[in-house]
Amino acid sequence: MEITLRIRRQMGRDPASYKSYTLDLEAGATVLDALNRIKWEQDGTLAFRKNCRNAICGSCAVRINGRAALACATRASDAVAGRSEIVVTPLGNLPVLKDLVVDMADFWQNLERVEPYVSTAARRVPEKEFLQTPEERRRLEQSGNCILCGACYSECNSREVNPAFVGPHALAKAWRVLADNRDDHSAERRARYNGTDFAWGCTRCFNCNEVCPMGVEPLDQIQKLRHELVVDPALPETTAVRHRRVFVSQVRTSGWLDETSFALRVLARTPGGLAGLAPLGLRMLLKGKIPFRHRPLASQAEVTRLIDAIQNDDHHH
Repeated sequence: MEITLRIRRQMGRDPASYKSYTLDLEAGATVLDALNRIKWEQDGTLAFRKNCRNAICGSCAVRINGRAALACATRASDAVAGRSEIVVTPLGNLPVLKDLVVDMADFWQNLERVEPYVSTAARRVPEKEFLQTPEERRRLEQSGNCILCGACYSECNSREVNPAFVGPHALAKAWRVLADNRDDHSAERRARYNGTDFAWGCTRCFNCNEVCPMGVEPLDQIQKLRHELVVDPALPETTAVRHRRVFVSQVRTSGWLDETSFALRVLARTPGGLAGLAPLGLRMLLKGKIPFRHRPLASQAEVTRLIDAIQNDDHHH
C-alpha cells in the first residue's frame, strides 16, 4: 500500500515548512511505523517521540490530519482513507522544539498545580493497610486511566485563549484525587479548583473527550468536579457557581431559560457586570431580541420532576 505522509518540519521558533514522504506500507501498519520507516530509510533528521508502541506511554501523540492522536494506535490506512495523503503535525498549545517534538514543560507544570496525588497525611495509617472497597476503587478507574499523552491539552480551546487555564488533563486528575476517599485535603482542593483557571475555565467544547485515546473523557470528570463545587456550601458563590445555580433554578421553575432575568441575576452582584452588559442589552433591545414576557413550558412539571430526581439522587450518593 503506497501512502504519502506530509510532515511539518520546524526547528524551534523558525518558520515551519512541510515535506512529503512516500513509502510502501504493509497492511495494518500504523502511522508510527511509517514515521520509523521515514527516519530509518529516507530522512534521519526527522524528530518525533516514541516509546512503548502499545498505546500505554502516550509518547507518540501528534496531530494526524488536524486532530491529536497516538501515532502507534492509528492505522495508516484509516488515516489516509478518502485523502491523498496523511498530514502529521506536532501537538497544539505547546511550543515546538523540533519537527513533531514539543516542549511539555507547561503541561507538567499545570498538572502540578492541582496537586494530583493523595495527601501523605491521609496515608499514615500505622495499624493496617489503607483498604478501599470495590465501589470506592471503581470511582477512580475512568479518570485513573489517563496516560498523560497531551492529546486533550493539544485540542483544548480554553487553553488556547487562556494561558493560565490548567488544562483538561489536570482537571481530570483533580477529580481523581478529590474522589479518592484516602485523601484528607478535600476542602482545600475545592477552594483551589473553584476558579476560572481551574474548573470554571472549561468551555465544554467536547474536544478533549473526542481525542482521548483511553476513554477518560476529561470533560465528564470536569463536570463531576464542578458539581462538587456547586453543592459545597463552604465555598464563596463565584459568578460561575451562580451561573450554574440560576440556570438550574430557572429551568426547574419554568422549563425554559429566561435570558433577561438570567443575566440580571447572575451579573447583578458582579462589579461592573451589568455595566459591561449594557451595550449588548441595548443592541438586543433595538433589534427586538429581548422578550418581555416569559411563558412557561407546557410540560414544565415533567422537567421539574426530572431535575428533582437528579438532585435527590446526587444527595443520596
